[in-house]
Amino acid sequence: MKKHNVKKEVAKGMDSVKAKSPLRGMGGLSKRLEGIGEYYFSQKLREIETLNKAGKNIINLGIGSPDRPPHPDVIKVLQEESAKSNVHAYQSYKGAPVLRKAISEWYKKWYRVDLDPDTEILPLIGSKEGIMHICMTYLDKGDEVLVPNPGYPTYRSAVKLAGGKCVEYKLREKNNYHPNFDKLEKKDLKKVKLMFVNYPQMPTGQLPTKEIFEKLVSFGRKHNILIINDNPYSFILNDQPASLLAIDGAKEHIIELNSLSKSHNMAGWRVGMLCGGKERVEEVLRFKSNMDSGMFLPVQLAAAKALSLEKGWHDEVNSIYRARREKAFELLDLLQCRYSGDQAGMFVWAAIPQTYKDGYVLSDEVLYKSNVFITPGGIFGSAGEKYIRVSLCSTEEKFDEAIVRIKNQQSKI
Repeated sequence: MKKHNVKKEVAKGMDSVKAKSPLRGMGGLSKRLEGIGEYYFSQKLREIETLNKAGKNIINLGIGSPDRPPHPDVIKVLQEESAKSNVHAYQSYKGAPVLRKAISEWYKKWYRVDLDPDTEILPLIGSKEGIMHICMTYLDKGDEVLVPNPGYPTYRSAVKLAGGKCVEYKLREKNNYHPNFDKLEKKDLKKVKLMFVNYPQMPTGQLPTKEIFEKLVSFGRKHNILIINDNPYSFILNDQPASLLAIDGAKEHIIELNSLSKSHNMAGWRVGMLCGGKERVEEVLRFKSNMDSGMFLPVQLAAAKALSLEKGWHDEVNSIYRARREKAFELLDLLQCRYSGDQAGMFVWAAIPQTYKDGYVLSDEVLYKSNVFITPGGIFGSAGEKYIRVSLCSTEEKFDEAIVRIKNQQSKI
């Protein structure tokens, strides 16, 4: 199937859905969805599915979904607990005490941060939920939010859905993808209520420094801006997990989101957490308690088990990712991309050759000519347009096959 036919088929499917929508006769969709498109990977996965139906057998190196299972002991807890008769009721909006205690001990052990399990921790149904909860808790129409460019697209979507306005701050390679505080200070910050940050940074893989963390806390304090640190990647290919909450005085100005999705191979389990000062937790809980009724108790108990795992678990996970990263480097060398060799997280961020207009062009070329999907950096913001991102969530064998396909295609040129 040719490229243009695939795109037409996907578009035709979307038009069909719109045409059949009963809401069209009742005023259509809400205005809050104006300017909010379908999540890029949702749309792209449907296109890849169409290609696969045409026999293309696409190797997907784009999605950051861990392909390996959690620790066997974690699965065992879920199996044993879910078989009990008394665990199937609604759960506390604040999460089970055993999970909050486990989160507190985890933060103390790995991040050297003291958190009161009763007042400073709020379990979430995945940290992505927390991004939306925070925006809905604090933003009114016209409130502004500092969002990184490049950065996780959900920050922008959640801000817009809550009625806020995104004010982008660019992260540049020449500045090690750290915020330029001199430029931030020159902005009109009167309407800014929140600032999203994320280290190890996604998609760039940049690690934080203590100095950057201290500057963020100071910046939030000076301008009365609540800093949201999204911290799901701190254990992946990183020997020194760090929390912004470890900085003195941070709890007054910081909310930190964290997750078991990446660190414990539990993406589909949807277990995350929000950590911060007592007042912040209570404020977000006012919104969250109206949105859900808590996680399935056996999932919470299994998550508590996962948080008790020792360093050997993370070493084993990282040894696999480290080997895959070497394969990703080999693939990127074939594409003549430029990259840093010491990135953290489960992706590799790379600058494309100057011969390509942007990462979309290179991504499509590799997809339609070699049947390999890699992510164009432009989906993370305009500052990512000259980059691509490769996920490490595929086996070495799949990387080897992707490399062979690209080599074969290059030999035809």
